[in-house]
Amino acid sequence: MVRISEFQIKDVVNISDGKKLGNIGDIDINLTTGKIEAIVIGKSGRMLGLFSKDEDIVIPWRNILKIGEDVILVRYSTADNTTSDLVND
Repeated sequence: MVRISEFQIKDVVNISDGKKLGNIGDIDINLTTGKIEAIVIGKSGRMLGLFSKDEDIVIPWRNILKIGEDVILVRYSTADNTTSDLVND
């Protein structure tokens, strides 16, 4: 079992370019199923998460490729600020 606090300290890395996107600031949970739908990475420089919500990176759970000890590997397209649909469910 992984605690949310442990999940939040892992670096999130985009496999498309090898760049670190940041750390998980929030998660989106489907209250009906209890499953995680997406992770949310807040942009740095925000003040207490109050400003620039539109700059958050939202990565659907299906685009998370691997959760390791120190890193979470994801597929993310920075060109249009949306996740790639190349990963099949």
